[in-house]
Amino acid sequence: MVPVPPLTPEVYGPLVRAALAEDVGSGDITTEATVPASASARGILLAKSALVVAGLDVAEAVFRSVDDAVTMTRHVEEGTRCEPGTVLAEFAGPARALLTGERVALNFLQRMSGIATLARRFVSAADGHLTILDTRKTTPMLRAIEKYAVRVGGAQNHRFGLYDAFLIKDNHVRLAGGIGPAIARARALKPGLAVEVEAQSLAEVDDALAAGVDTLLVDNLTPDDVREAVRRTRGRARIEISGGVTLDRIETLAATGADCVSVGALTHSAPAADISFEIELSS
Repeated sequence: MVPVPPLTPEVYGPLVRAALAEDVGSGDITTEATVPASASARGILLAKSALVVAGLDVAEAVFRSVDDAVTMTRHVEEGTRCEPGTVLAEFAGPARALLTGERVALNFLQRMSGIATLARRFVSAADGHLTILDTRKTTPMLRAIEKYAVRVGGAQNHRFGLYDAFLIKDNHVRLAGGIGPAIARARALKPGLAVEVEAQSLAEVDDALAAGVDTLLVDNLTPDDVREAVRRTRGRARIEISGGVTLDRIETLAATGADCVSVGALTHSAPAADISFEIELSS
């Protein structure tokens, strides 16, 4: 996999601070009661299941936000596929800081690694015959880090939000009075920007092609209808499959000749990766 440029602290810093404020509040009273302020400790992040790791920078930022005396040593890099028992990273510093930051760090790391792991499974299933895309079905306020995790897993991002790409769906078409008028209005608003239109039938495929669409989002069509849409398109537009996409369907969908498939499950249904944080006092 091609290395993914890291997220910047400007992206994840506010999320880390908000998550710590939510969890720690006025103070970690259990740790303050049971652990001496002078105690030092070492903690390791340990993979408990097979996973693709994503979010180490965010985990480090959590611990260092609690106490900047904490240091991290990476044992693997972002995007590495790890087997159970792999040590992902090691932290050292004040014991209280490691205990206080543990849950927030794991919440981010398990969520991001879970998304990267699922994305990698879809990419592997497509085997280069179909580009795997994400969607806007993300956790509110976590879109940037979730879409980053998708990239770490080897899939690609669709539009980031409503502002950076046209995607004309059925409700837009209905309110605009048809596919042709909807495309014309998009072209008038942002000349030169590619236009994507959802087509829920072969008739709508024909309408969109007649209006000069750039990408067809064929939604919930059968594989046979997708193949027919590819035949009718003859390379004049990119074809994206959407709707009810699961891992066991990827091989069939890849055989249709479509260019890409969007998978909402990458972010809305990825199970958290199983990672533990094991701490011991250090001398």
